[in-house]
Amino acid sequence: MCGILGSVNARISNDVLDMISHRGPDGSGLEHYTSGIHNVSFGHKRLSIVDLSENGRQPMKSAANASSMIFNGEIYNHSQLREKLSGISFRGTSDTETIVNYIDRFGIEAISDFNGIFSLAYLDHKSNHLYIARDPFGVKPLYIYKGSDQCFFSSELKPLLKLKGTSELNTEALVETLTLRFAPAPLTFVKNVEKVVPGTIVKVDLNHRQLNYETIKFSRPIPEDNNISFDEALAQYEQHFENAIQRQLMSDVELGVLLSGGVDSALVAYYAQKNYDKKLKAFTIGFSGNTSANEIEDAQETANILGLDHYYETINFNSFLDTVERSVKIVEEPLATTSTIPMLFLSEMVSKHVSVVLTGQGADEPLAGYNRYQLELVRNKIPEIGHNLVSKVFSKSKNETLRRGAFSINNKDLVDRLVAGYTLFNKDQIQRLTGINKNTTYDHIKDTLDFLAIPESKSDLEKQLSLDLRFNLSDDLLLYTDKITMNYSIEARVPILDLELISFIESLPEAHKIKLKNGKWIHKKFAEKVLPNSIVYRKKKGFLSPTKDWFKTYDQKVLSILSDSNSVFSNHFEVKEVEKLFHAHKQGYNNEKQIFLLLNIFYWMENYLK
Repeated sequence: MCGILGSVNARISNDVLDMISHRGPDGSGLEHYTSGIHNVSFGHKRLSIVDLSENGRQPMKSAANASSMIFNGEIYNHSQLREKLSGISFRGTSDTETIVNYIDRFGIEAISDFNGIFSLAYLDHKSNHLYIARDPFGVKPLYIYKGSDQCFFSSELKPLLKLKGTSELNTEALVETLTLRFAPAPLTFVKNVEKVVPGTIVKVDLNHRQLNYETIKFSRPIPEDNNISFDEALAQYEQHFENAIQRQLMSDVELGVLLSGGVDSALVAYYAQKNYDKKLKAFTIGFSGNTSANEIEDAQETANILGLDHYYETINFNSFLDTVERSVKIVEEPLATTSTIPMLFLSEMVSKHVSVVLTGQGADEPLAGYNRYQLELVRNKIPEIGHNLVSKVFSKSKNETLRRGAFSINNKDLVDRLVAGYTLFNKDQIQRLTGINKNTTYDHIKDTLDFLAIPESKSDLEKQLSLDLRFNLSDDLLLYTDKITMNYSIEARVPILDLELISFIESLPEAHKIKLKNGKWIHKKFAEKVLPNSIVYRKKKGFLSPTKDWFKTYDQKVLSILSDSNSVFSNHFEVKEVEKLFHAHKQGYNNEKQIFLLLNIFYWMENYLK
């Protein structure tokens, strides 16, 4: 629903606020306050979705004028929360008005009751405390600069760089990104600028000259496994799933759905259409030429079966490099995920029709849909001597997934296995590429697992699922989805990450979620009730680009960009090592993610460090 921008002791101008105008073209608000001995600015750009009237305008004060708030997102259970607020005369029907008064009455940690997606800033005029918070799964981005006498926070990075005045490369984030494919919160590529960790509140005490920061965890605890039969779980899953869709249809404007060829978006579309009083618009992007990444035909079949109004377009390599640079500017962080490219074209198409879409993101992590989860099952079923054999057989494979699996399976320690399984560039490769030999990935993953406090009774596989849900997802897939869709003034919702649905999924025994060769077990068995098997059991393609082939065909063109001696990139990377990646890719070793990431880093440095 918009973008937020705030500061302590740095007065925000409309020019800086306008840097996030794409996030909210329907309205703008800027207020300045004195709190304690500091000056606070709250800026807001509004995308009107719920309560289109001026009653939803922000910054918004509570009914008692005890606090002010700016808020980005949607709280899908706000009507139920409002029922607890007796004695308040509400001006309108917006969720913003509900939650500012809810926090007033029940305290800042009551945001754990919010079932939705959000980043927010709440200023308590009585205590002179500023609270900055991000939703439990990090669907909505939130950046912060924590200085001793100044603080800036924003939905996007660019306004903070403008307010801060300089940008210096954070080499720790560079190494983590080369390892993991993304920079995990709180890291960003800019030194001293952080991402707020999902599920946390940053409390800023404004009563003293020097600003004091405290981080408070508010997200719900991960549940223990529930001893429930599969048949009972299946019946409950259907109800939880449909309830999640119903909640997230909350809107005073028309909605659509992003439709791939897979089961997840098809399920979301089925229940959305079932509970929506208009013909639902569905949107798909594909690629010209003979490529397995093209999902248009599959999506068209799904749309026909469900009775959706289907829109689709195809793209090719002609504008690929310009598109990569444009996507990096928008996402503001380098990623190795090639699906940023189709998401850019998809969002541009969607913007001509609707301003809210439901997506099928978020199923693979809690429900064990990726191949890497099968590795953990295999590991548990074969003796230790077999781990060594598998590692030796597949360590030289040209298949990237098998290579990473080979390096992972032989580690007894869970964190070591996770690092090996995630690794895109290993420590030696990073040192040859950048000259940096310090790597903090192990510590970062271990600290995150400790922070999540996953019950000890959970299996290693279940711990990985809970980690991925709150680690990889927020700073990779959800990050680029939010940034790119909001660049086109579209709100992308993720109903599978509904808090009630996820709590139920995480309480299920591992065997209900994954079988050997079959991930998302209960999800697909549930899908069989409402979708034909031709959709439920289609081969998984993923939302990808055909970059594997493109980087072979256009390798010299891409390499010439990364080899530019006048670039900022050339000051940080060894070109000869980059050339080796292209050579290996030509020989059949799939390095498309590695090359795509380096291209992202190149364009990021050109646009953010110069």
